[in-house]
Amino acid sequence: MLTIDKIIDNKNGLFKLEGRLDTNTSRDLSAAFEETLPQLDTLTLDFEKLDYISSAGLRVILFAINTMEDKSQKVKVLHANDSIVEVLELTGFADDLDLE
Repeated sequence: MLTIDKIIDNKNGLFKLEGRLDTNTSRDLSAAFEETLPQLDTLTLDFEKLDYISSAGLRVILFAINTMEDKSQKVKVLHANDSIVEVLELTGFADDLDLE
């Protein structure tokens, strides 16, 4: 299960994710990104309550990275736990993200 709390302030988007971002839930985040990212100048993902990310979840994050790179912006990731940071680093995603 994945809970997505989407906060849009002008053209700044904050997505707080809670639960698991996997094959079953990645479609929900993908739909939220598709409807929202074109309007945004900045995107921040708060992973404080995200427990797990699979390759399906990484594909959705890649979509966000590519969309924001077209606007010359990096996606910011806040509060990722050690295991998620490790996945992002091992897959090379960390190079394209602003991890805080």
